[in-house]
Amino acid sequence: MSQIHYRITKDSSAKRRFSIFKSKWFQIFTIFLVAIVFNFGIFVRNTTSENIFLNLSLDFIGEYDLPKGKFENTTIGGLSGLTYDPEIDRFYAVSDDRGFGTPARFYTLKLVWDESSKTQVKLKKFEIEKVTFLTDRDGSYFSKGGTDTEGIALTPGKTLFISSEGDNNRNIPPFISEFDLSTGRKIQDLTLPHKYLPQFTTINGKQQLFNGIQNNVGFESLSISPDGEPFRIYAATESNLFQDRDIPELTRHEAKTEYQGGVRCRFLHYLVSNNSPTLIGEYIYQLDYAPFGAIKHGLADILALDGDGHFLTLERSAGILGFGIKLYQTVISDATDVSQFSTINNRGSSIKFMPKKLALKVNNLNIALDNLEGITFGPKLPDGSKSILLISDDNFRNAEKTQILLFRLVERSQ
Repeated sequence: MSQIHYRITKDSSAKRRFSIFKSKWFQIFTIFLVAIVFNFGIFVRNTTSENIFLNLSLDFIGEYDLPKGKFENTTIGGLSGLTYDPEIDRFYAVSDDRGFGTPARFYTLKLVWDESSKTQVKLKKFEIEKVTFLTDRDGSYFSKGGTDTEGIALTPGKTLFISSEGDNNRNIPPFISEFDLSTGRKIQDLTLPHKYLPQFTTINGKQQLFNGIQNNVGFESLSISPDGEPFRIYAATESNLFQDRDIPELTRHEAKTEYQGGVRCRFLHYLVSNNSPTLIGEYIYQLDYAPFGAIKHGLADILALDGDGHFLTLERSAGILGFGIKLYQTVISDATDVSQFSTINNRGSSIKFMPKKLALKVNNLNIALDNLEGITFGPKLPDGSKSILLISDDNFRNAEKTQILLFRLVERSQ
């Protein structure tokens, strides 16, 4: 497959000057506008310098569809997260199988290059080498339906952190836990802030959520800083916490005016030193508005690019028009730490969200996209540049596939 190149370049726009006429009506309008801003706390989007973003480009190299089938009596599918070990050149992919048929698990995969061309980098296939089942500390499998594993990240110490969304309908809480790479046995749990834990009340005889992660939109995203020990763990919710939702329907117009954007996801930042995780901060990442016809829209995964708080984010929508995939650059350095806020509603401009910049609208590659949910670094390419891979979750459906996209990451000096 020939390479298709898409580059991220800094926008350059000419400075324009507008003349302001000192008219009576203009003065009245200005006074009215100022009154609205100060009395209703309208949020103004961050004015962010381009210098905080990395100077990157992404070159699309090719794609590969992992065949459906069985491996050691497990169904290959539901691969929702991907991570890479450069020292042994292997990938680990977590399945979101909830354990009703086969226990929760992750796979070890090897990328095989197509060496038929001396001038182009081509994918040949991915080979599954091993399946590892996840167990609790005592070595027992998780209960059926007891996990919904979505994110996976490899530590410098060769262990895995894996996130689970839980299941509100079954009163199963979310978790982010560390597992032994060779045995799959749980080592420890990250302590999650209380605001993330689902809490329920009973209204008219029905259990209803009033706090915490909403069902099936929890810890979809997980990444670890690539700069060695001590390391940082980053996790993000796919959508907003229940208490961070838009203001109810009657005032939704005002809410959208206040925040000028879509759903606000929570973004957690832990520092792990001597195997002891400490929560460092919490930030808000705001999604684009859901596109027309979207049935589901959320933050599917994140990738820490360095130890300085730069990331690529994968925003994914699914609906009547198919899948929509966008990659953004974002950074935590200019964002407000909201770890002390049980809810961010009614805080207006006191909160600065994580600034972001569109890196690539993946739909512009003009290839059929599937349910892309995972992002990771891959092996170094022959020219010395880093690679980045995306993977899709086929939801164990015949109509969907496990699609893997390969990109070259080109980094330039600022």
